[in-house]
Amino acid sequence: MKSPISGPDVVHDIVGIGFGPSNLALSIAVEEHNAGLAADRRIDALFLERQPRFGWHRGMLIDDATMQVSFLKDLVTLRNPTSDYSFLCFLRERGRLIDFLNQKTLFPLRMEFHEYFEWAAARVAHLVAYDSEVVAVDPVRGEDGRVAYFDVVRRDPERPGATVTHRARNISVAMGLEPHVPPGLELTERIWHNSELIPRAGHLADTGAPVRRAIVLGAGQSAAETVDYLHRTFPDAEVCSVFAKYGYTPADDSPFANRIFDPEAVDVYFSSPSEVKQSLLDYHRSTNYSVVDIELIESLYATTYREKVAGRERLRFLNVSRVRGVTPADGGGLEVAVEFLPTGERQVLPADVLVLATGYRPRDLTALLGDAAKLCLKDDGDAIRVGRDHRVETAPEVTAGIYLQGGTEHTHGLSSTLLSTVAVRAEEIHRSVLGDRLTAV
Repeated sequence: MKSPISGPDVVHDIVGIGFGPSNLALSIAVEEHNAGLAADRRIDALFLERQPRFGWHRGMLIDDATMQVSFLKDLVTLRNPTSDYSFLCFLRERGRLIDFLNQKTLFPLRMEFHEYFEWAAARVAHLVAYDSEVVAVDPVRGEDGRVAYFDVVRRDPERPGATVTHRARNISVAMGLEPHVPPGLELTERIWHNSELIPRAGHLADTGAPVRRAIVLGAGQSAAETVDYLHRTFPDAEVCSVFAKYGYTPADDSPFANRIFDPEAVDVYFSSPSEVKQSLLDYHRSTNYSVVDIELIESLYATTYREKVAGRERLRFLNVSRVRGVTPADGGGLEVAVEFLPTGERQVLPADVLVLATGYRPRDLTALLGDAAKLCLKDDGDAIRVGRDHRVETAPEVTAGIYLQGGTEHTHGLSSTLLSTVAVRAEEIHRSVLGDRLTAV
């Protein structure tokens, strides 16, 4: 896709780094704001994405997997219920609105919600430069020493080795999370993170490579989905699920607990003392971390029981256990050492693949921001200080804004990395940028 055209003297009101759901929601807020306004009243926005096209967790778009968040928490509805960028408007355009309603569910297929994201992204494509990996963010100092702009440097896909620089009054950083690989393990052709599940498993299936045993490490929703998917995809393989718990923990999606993801809960969390913040995280981890939908838990248990009755157990659960080592085996496979924690007993399992469903972690902003990171203020725990409007608190000489979409769990709570508040957060950032723009004028 061709990049948006901008001259060397253009100063953007905001440049978004990364174009997943968060910055997509912000781009729509900007687009709706600009509709019908004169050029001098519009917000000039540009979004940079390193992928060649829009993509969101493509490796886990399992055909029957559903969202864990209501479709009403889409890109726009909580901000503007009348927006024609809503999931319902997408369904109407696709001719599936009545069919969807007849299902009587709030939770669409994950692959359908991805299709919705692609549909929305295509409508704001004029604001996005794909194939544009950001390699630096440089503060621009004036003669008075003040930093009023940032220069965002990206690779030029049309000229290998060359870069393009975009000047911005504000940046919105939404790079998403990166797969977490436990210490002592490395990704290989035989060891994957579950974020690559579908293409990796598909490649094995297409090539006819034998899969006699697959091991999955992890105890969360993605781990359980991976176990189920591999079990169905390779009908002759044994699938072993390894986790330190005694059994999968059901996700708490009860109405009162779910209020921790409400926009008002962000206000409460943000204004709370640090010890209250930690208590809220501890109390409500079961809404999001290392938990599994009860329906999937029951389905997996039913499967393993049926196999036990039939006398052919392909689905195995190695609970209260950890992977203690992985070595290459003769013939190209793996030898995975699994320790049963109560006794310390170890067994070595030959395996063809090991899938790490071990979650994600925030990306290192320091590497991206470079010198700009030195302008960000830190709290007593060495975490970046962030205002309620998601703007990083910076040194006094900085008037340019750095907004974080994600990586703010320490200030904004559990919804920081989730879809629950993307529409509301987009509105808050949009208003903050607009307010600064009007003040500057």
